[in-house]
Amino acid sequence: MAIVNADQNSVVPEGGDPTISTSGIGSDAPIKVSIIDDDPMICQAMSLILNDYSQGQITVISTANDGASCVQQAAAEHPDVVLMDIAMPGMDGIEATRQLRHLSPAPHVLMLTSLSPSGTVERAVEAGAEGFVSKTDAPNAIIQRIIAVCTGAPQFNIASQKQLIDDLSASQPHARRDEARKLLETLPEREREAVLLAAEGYTNAEIAARMFISERTAKAHLSSAADKLNMGRVQMARLVERADLPARL
Repeated sequence: MAIVNADQNSVVPEGGDPTISTSGIGSDAPIKVSIIDDDPMICQAMSLILNDYSQGQITVISTANDGASCVQQAAAEHPDVVLMDIAMPGMDGIEATRQLRHLSPAPHVLMLTSLSPSGTVERAVEAGAEGFVSKTDAPNAIIQRIIAVCTGAPQFNIASQKQLIDDLSASQPHARRDEARKLLETLPEREREAVLLAAEGYTNAEIAARMFISERTAKAHLSSAADKLNMGRVQMARLVERADLPARL
């Protein structure tokens, strides 16, 4: 996914989604925009901005104050671009975006935000949003983002870029932890127990004593686990460390 600052440059990703409407680009017809926000004043103000400042390049064909109405209208009106608020009663903007992406043709969706709680950008992108527009952006910036997204160029402002990077960075430790836990869960229970004890620094003799088995059996458990995981004793200890398992009683 290419992430750019549309105020400077845009990057068009290779290929394109053939189901996306681009009827307003490369023709005399203006780009058809639908505005979704639970505050009617925001809808009215944004409509005035787009209709008055775009010099005929954009026309607002409808507004809605909730996600369900937005999906119904889009199915009938086929907007090129939907400006979508996130926090709305009933169906929120992220779920509405997900449903819009199943329409044919599917409109481009730019999330219309003032604040973006942690995780919002990543969730919106997963739902199919192609960028973010701030309710406080200058009219020309909003218009340029709408025009650019119709060419297939994602439109992320600096704030949304930073949040997406932060969210992805925050999710990495959890992903590594979950991967390590899954690997340990592939081991039989007694082998896993031996690996966990070894990771705590116990010798084979101490592992045997704690598991009430012979030292030879303890060594066999560790050897079998090492073969299954394709790891040495130190690597298995690191795997247990990454798994960050709850403390055992």
